[in-house]
Order: sequence, then structure tokens, then C-alpha cells
Amino acid sequence: MRIVFMGTSEFSVPSLQALVAQNFDIMGVVTQPDRPSGRGKRLVPSPVKITASHHNLRVYQPERVRKPDFIRTLRELQPEAIVVVAFGQIIPKTVLDLPPCGCINVHPSLLPKYRGAAPIQWALINGEEETGVTIMLLDETEDTGDIILQRRVSVAPEDNAATLSDRLASTAATLLVEVLDASPKNAPPPHTPQNHDQATHAPKLTKESGHINWEVPAINICNLVRGTAIWPGAHTFFNGELRVKILECHVMVDGPEKNVPPGYIVVTPQRDLVVGTSAGTVRVARMQPANKQIMDANEFINGYRVETGARFAPQFEDS
Repeated sequence: MRIVFMGTSEFSVPSLQALVAQNFDIMGVVTQPDRPSGRGKRLVPSPVKITASHHNLRVYQPERVRKPDFIRTLRELQPEAIVVVAFGQIIPKTVLDLPPCGCINVHPSLLPKYRGAAPIQWALINGEEETGVTIMLLDETEDTGDIILQRRVSVAPEDNAATLSDRLASTAATLLVEVLDASPKNAPPPHTPQNHDQATHAPKLTKESGHINWEVPAINICNLVRGTAIWPGAHTFFNGELRVKILECHVMVDGPEKNVPPGYIVVTPQRDLVVGTSAGTVRVARMQPANKQIMDANEFINGYRVETGARFAPQFEDS
């Protein structure tokens, strides 16, 4: 099968590597243009471009795939299928209608649940114990296309956005090869419409998505930390002033500190840092104050002279 692969992020890489390993005829790899990064604003290639270059694949980096000159390039490549994995641009109908086997998309959720840009993050934030991968046919609207194949993946209590993304990316690669191997010649794979009445949404996260409100239950706060681990990070303000990113925390199931008011801190005899919520308490294991290195609880307690009775801001306060 002649394939054009469209992808950009680290999540896309295992799928591209799987297609290379299985000797699919990859006519070209389409990825986002190099973007400025870091203090020096040096142009940095996407993970997919790096991988494609390593395998000597032709790389295309259109600013917009809907531009006529790029669509002409796609026609000249004559792909039988276009595979789209975390590409980052909307695919227009002129591209969707081009390959006879369709545009085959990988989405890291069990559609129709968690349509949108951040399905992995919202599954964790909402405390899901199971998610999965869907292989679907792209249509003109976001994540509404027919389902080709799905696979369920358990969410471990210790998972965060990074670890769960890695597992889903690996599952996606295996599932994608399975779909392409079984696809008929010159026709889309068998597919089933989604039940749109059961759809839920996973919008793109913003910087504000990471604000910790200590007036919610402990489990919600720990889930927020897990879900925002890649970006933007869950953060609060120590004594309403110092911005602190919470990197790891755990729900306290027992102990004398279980009735602490929301946002208030208890330093235990074991030098644990325990914070009250509206229901239960949170033990903060790792954090990162603004412009400082990552610290464990004891380092933070010593470095900032934290005592019982100090507090984290219960809601966002601009310092």
C-alpha cells in the first residue's frame, strides 16, 4: 500500500516507525514546519521530521495543507491511503477525497468519548480507569468519522499524561498496522458510524487549566496533577505569593491530618508536606518553585522554612 504519513508530535513517532518496520511504501512524510524554541528561538524540527530523516524518507512541511500547491504535490504522490497521527492541522475535503482507501486517523480515546485536542489529559483529569485507541476514517468535522477498530487500555493509578501517552502511542502503532494489513485494495477499511449522542469533549488545555483549587476533593487535585504533567503543569501559590508547580502528590487515606482546612499545610513529624482539601488531604511529594530546581517535600520545607499553618492559595491569585 502506498502511504503518505502525516504527523508531528512524539505521539506520532511509534506509528511511523511501525510502518517503516513493516515495509509499507511510504511515499512521503508530512509534518509541521520547524518552530522556534528556547531562549535563542532556534528553529527545531518536529519529532516526526527527525524520525523520517533518519529513515531517509521524503519530508514535506507545508504551512497549510489546504494550499493548492501542496494538494498538487499530494496528487503526484498518488497515495492509496493517508495516515494521520497527531498532525496538528485540519485536513480539508480536497485531501480527504484524494486517496481511494481514505484518510486513516489515530485518536487516543475510545470514541465518541473525548473528542478533541487533549483526550489523554482529560481522561486523567476526570479520573478514568480505562481509555484506549481508536482508528477511524477522517471526515470534515473533529473526531466524528466512522470507527474502523478500537482497543481498550487500562489507566494505572500511577499514570500521568507522559506515561499514559507512551503506552497509548505504542498501542496505536500496533493497531494501525493491523488495520492497514487487513485493508481491501482501493477501498476504505470496513467502518461503523459513531454514536454521536454519547460524545464527550476534550478541549485543548490552557495555562489556566493547571490552576489548583484546594476547595475540591483531594482525588480531583491529584488527578489534575497527573493530567497536566506534560503541560501546563498543576500549580498553586505558597502563602499567596510564590508560584509552585506540583509535580507529584498522593491522596492521604488515613492519619491525624485528615481534617485540615483547604489549602492549609501540615508538616508531619516524618517531614511530609500535607495539604488540606474539601474532602481528604494531599501529600505533596515533589514540587518546583518558580525559577528553581525540582524539590522533594523535605527540601521545600527546609528551603522555605515551611511550618504547620502556612498555606497554598485555594484558588489562582496573580502574584
